[in-house]
Amino acid sequence: MYEIARRHLGKVVAGAAMAVTGTAVAVAISLPGSAGANGAAGTAGTAGVAGTAGSGGTSAGGGSAGETGQGQAGTTAGGTAEAGAQAAGSAPPPATVAPAAAEGDKGIGSDPLTDDELTRAEELALAPPAAAAQENVEGGKGPQHLGTVLADPLPGDGSRRAEVRFYDYARDELVTRTVNLGTGKVERSAAQRGVQPSAHPEELREALELILASPLGKGVKEDYKDATGKELTSTGQLWFNGDVYRTYREKNVPAQLAECGEHRCVRLVTKVLNGAWIDTRNLIVDLSARTVTRVG
Repeated sequence: MYEIARRHLGKVVAGAAMAVTGTAVAVAISLPGSAGANGAAGTAGTAGVAGTAGSGGTSAGGGSAGETGQGQAGTTAGGTAEAGAQAAGSAPPPATVAPAAAEGDKGIGSDPLTDDELTRAEELALAPPAAAAQENVEGGKGPQHLGTVLADPLPGDGSRRAEVRFYDYARDELVTRTVNLGTGKVERSAAQRGVQPSAHPEELREALELILASPLGKGVKEDYKDATGKELTSTGQLWFNGDVYRTYREKNVPAQLAECGEHRCVRLVTKVLNGAWIDTRNLIVDLSARTVTRVG
């Protein structure tokens, strides 16, 4: 009986010891996961949030060499990820603009006219003696240049041509000449009356000169002085733009402007340089007659 009781007690003790051992093993298995989580979280955290969580993982990773090793591994991986994140977030090198290709003397095909071609076309179109009898917007010799464009090519002909437009203030005519840039000849010339293309900047400047010289320009000068405290003495003190005054767009056209359309008339908008607007829209300039009329 005693022997049986002793054996039974031994089994109980052995079972308890195994249970304790099993619990210890379970705890041991869990604890390295928690401790190692510091290092693992450091790695994941470092990769995800620029290494902040990784640093925290390293600080928490104390204890055994295994845990410290895991924490260090997290720091190393985190450091690599952090460097990559910083590299990815760094500013790109400054952009560079490639210089424009040098413009040749002559264009090819439908290329825009070069500066040399524009100059040559205007010179060819202004060949004497016809130009000597024409007048520009200031009343000087030669017509007023309005613009030069590449002419449409002729079928089967690869020559480049330019269409040059002038306004002859002596006759109130729009003159259009087509020049062959290869041969240097004027191939076509036409004159039209009652056709008014958009105004050239030189024409707009002359219109402003006429306004300032007119009694009607007194209000413009007063508005300028109110805005700046200075006297208005030249067109260079104003920004200006404008275009042709077209009578068919107006409800009431004063008798003084009845010839606009046959005459070259313009309307301006002006403002102080980098400053206030000055209303000149009610002042119409007849460049052909060199007069200023108030409308409205």
